[in-house]
Amino acid sequence: MDEFQYVLCPIITWLATGIIKFIVNIARSGISKAFNLIGYGGFPSNHSAIVTSMFFLILFNESYSSPIFGIAFTIVIIILIDAKSLRGQITKHAIQINKLTRNNLKENFQLRERIGHSLLEIVGGCLVGLIVALAIYHIK
Repeated sequence: MDEFQYVLCPIITWLATGIIKFIVNIARSGISKAFNLIGYGGFPSNHSAIVTSMFFLILFNESYSSPIFGIAFTIVIIILIDAKSLRGQITKHAIQINKLTRNNLKENFQLRERIGHSLLEIVGGCLVGLIVALAIYHIK
């Protein structure tokens, strides 16, 4: 397991986050709508979970003084800022474009509006990433 932990960690995190997100979507919207909500946005943040799982696994294995930890930390910061601010702005733009085009297009064209993440969704993703990283670290 030790030699595969850096490959397995993001894959397991992605699967765990997807399952949790699907369960949350079922609880919020029902089973029929849960399938339509697969993708960007929602609780927990998949991007945040995956990148923080690797960040924590590197921290546990290499310590904070490692150069690779510095790279992982930088990537975490970029992804978390992107999840909250940039993707949040994309969500706002999609909502406005949909409002403007709803009555003006002959085709039924709608941009996906659920793209960004709330702070709670990001924190949830970070917690999933931490839990998976801890599990993988202790299994070796």
